[in-house]
Amino acid sequence: MALLLLLLWAAASAVAQTALSAQEFAPEAPRAAAVTPLGPQPGQCALFREGGQGYVLKAPTYWLRGTLTEVRRERRHAGLCPAQEKPPSRLSPEDWARYAAALPCVRRANDEREVDVWRVTLRVEAWETPWTRAHGASGWLYRGQFLDQPLREGALLDLDAAWLEACEPR
Repeated sequence: MALLLLLLWAAASAVAQTALSAQEFAPEAPRAAAVTPLGPQPGQCALFREGGQGYVLKAPTYWLRGTLTEVRRERRHAGLCPAQEKPPSRLSPEDWARYAAALPCVRRANDEREVDVWRVTLRVEAWETPWTRAHGASGWLYRGQFLDQPLREGALLDLDAAWLEACEPR
């Protein structure tokens, strides 16, 4: 009986932790593995992923895949991150686009500085996005769009390489 109670307590704790982590929100840029150890390379397959959170019940993973056509190093000002008063489930694609445009950003004014970033142009090949809030909270990928840009095969997107991970070409 004690073992059964211990197992039930562990399962309830895992579900509660999942629910709490879904409610916490501090907007952050998607973090992915480096595209390559040497930095992104033209012609490389790259993937943007979103979702997949949760310990017991995993949220669906949505993605965008393409080929890098251009790679460049840019110097950008890392200013203050925009204040966000809504929970993530209430953010619109316009809110996410405004936040992404401010990246890289910092949380404290005395941390502002100039930073080097890798920017890439990605030629879109395939994607999977949620179409309703029932499929997943709107995020960077939603209703056939990446932020505020409609997705179509061959479209060119300008992205920060830190948001991407390497993939195998198909």
